[in-house]
Amino acid sequence: MFKQFKRNRFLRSIYFLFIGLKEFFKFKPFLLVKQYLWFFNQLKKFSKLKNKQNSSTIELYPCLFDNLTFTPIEPIYFFQDTWAAKKIFELKPTHHYDIGSSAKTIGILSQFVPITMIDIRPIELELENLFFQKGSILELPFKDNSIDSLSSLCVVEHIGLGRYGDAIDPLGSEKAINELKRVLKVGGIILFSVPVDTENKIFFNAHRAFTREYILELFSGFNLLEEKYIYGTKMYDNYDQDKGFGTGLYMFKKEK
Repeated sequence: MFKQFKRNRFLRSIYFLFIGLKEFFKFKPFLLVKQYLWFFNQLKKFSKLKNKQNSSTIELYPCLFDNLTFTPIEPIYFFQDTWAAKKIFELKPTHHYDIGSSAKTIGILSQFVPITMIDIRPIELELENLFFQKGSILELPFKDNSIDSLSSLCVVEHIGLGRYGDAIDPLGSEKAINELKRVLKVGGIILFSVPVDTENKIFFNAHRAFTREYILELFSGFNLLEEKYIYGTKMYDNYDQDKGFGTGLYMFKKEK
């Protein structure tokens, strides 16, 4: 049944159309009552002990859904960001530039390597060694062949779909990659990631996915130094069409 669902594009589209409605119907009254009963039971136990051991004032601030038996984690960003961090630490650039990746990850990395981050949405927090410059990946505010070390992680696949307020453009991803290629110096390194699949696809308006062959075609003139692939909860060294949708991580060097 699951294999038929994966093969049937119409069924998948209908499924994700309805999944989008869940944001508007998240209220679960029975679960909420259950969690509040748990909360007040915990409060009662704590209050009895506090009276004997601690005189601090209590204010209520319910956190109802964190008592899990596992650590919730998104495997794509976990593997992708740790991979990129390792590469940046190994390369030790004097200054690194990032286009639109996770602000949290780039903020952490900036404490080891000075980083300029470019995004259409300004960062309102200031941090030593992190420099922000407003700009679009479709029109980067840099000269040709001007950057030694560059990254753009899970960004390009969104360009041109309007999800983040950008203009609709069927070739948005290709144009974004051309800009990344333009500003990178000959001999420069780019860390790049996008969704991969068995064929080039558009999951409107979430993201696109690409085949490995198409990614290498888009980065013609670049030397592929390393590639990794995330399928489910594991990271692999090789692209595997049989595994279907995943995320590809690429380290390219500009040769010409």
